[in-house]
Amino acid sequence: MSSLQSLHPLSDWPRRSEEPLLISGPCSVESEEQYIQTANALAKTSKVHLLRGGIWKPRTRPNAFEGVGEIGLEWMVNARTESGLPVMTEVANAEHVEMCLKHGLDALWIGARTTVNPFSVQEIADALRGVDIPVFIKNPVNPDLQLWMGALERIQQAGIQRIAAIHRGFSHFGDSIYRNKPMWEIPIALRTAYPNITLICDPSHICGRRDLLQGVAQKAMDLGFDGWMIESHLTPDQALSDAAQQITPEALVAMLSSIQIRQAQSDDITFVHELQALRSRMDKVDEEIIHLLGKRMRIAEELGRFKKEESVTIFQIDRWKEILESRTMLAEQVGLSKEFILKYLEQLHKESIRTQTRVMNQRD
Repeated sequence: MSSLQSLHPLSDWPRRSEEPLLISGPCSVESEEQYIQTANALAKTSKVHLLRGGIWKPRTRPNAFEGVGEIGLEWMVNARTESGLPVMTEVANAEHVEMCLKHGLDALWIGARTTVNPFSVQEIADALRGVDIPVFIKNPVNPDLQLWMGALERIQQAGIQRIAAIHRGFSHFGDSIYRNKPMWEIPIALRTAYPNITLICDPSHICGRRDLLQGVAQKAMDLGFDGWMIESHLTPDQALSDAAQQITPEALVAMLSSIQIRQAQSDDITFVHELQALRSRMDKVDEEIIHLLGKRMRIAEELGRFKKEESVTIFQIDRWKEILESRTMLAEQVGLSKEFILKYLEQLHKESIRTQTRVMNQRD
């Protein structure tokens, strides 16, 4: 078991209340005036706990704005003095870490493009040895839970105890309303593996557009996340990077005021009893489903033997199309989403093929 299991949540740092941890600030630190004005505006809201700002910007293609560099760290320190807010930035290598520590930043985060590379994460971890500073680690750009866990563990093994994970969604191919698909099952799996880890949602990078932010921020709270990282800018449409996903400090406050924060548990005895009764009913249904799945796989074994005797291939495209069409139609009739039933059928079909393959490859 990883020692990450014993990490203490960041709930006591740098929180000023029991509200969700809120990290905000511009995508990029563009000028000293811009950053200090943003910091002061966010400080007035009394909602923000940490002030973010990008100093080095890893762009997909060259000739885009790649950040102001080390001079921006001085501006961040001045903004902290003006606003009273702790400041943090993204680091991608040991040199970045050393410069941030020299200027006395309050926290660091490791970006998705860096998390994906264990060599880079280890370089950062080595540069942090002997340092007491909170480190936030974003998920890798690709949906790889092990890479995310590995990055957390590398930083923890360097002696850092105040560690948080940031869910910013995952790159994908094909159409989506999101810039990066949430794939909520992956941060849930991370929380399952490390129950004490502080888990932050980054709706800005998930959405890529400001009109979707509220829905994603609300879902994060409904799933038990500990807070958000949301980009804010005094004039978002004029931002030098990621303009479409940033909102003004005023819009941030308005959005957060409409989000409902739900408690993880309830002390109401009636609620607890009714909840347990519903869960018991669900448990029985799950048992029935598992028994039925076992029965289905036994039929798959019979199919495998039958096809083997007749020298027929396992995969039959016409039959697979028939299953997809008929089961999808049935699922819609009982209120199941098409997306869910297709994922279910794909996994069921994969297991059926695996079972039939095992049977057909057995020696007589």
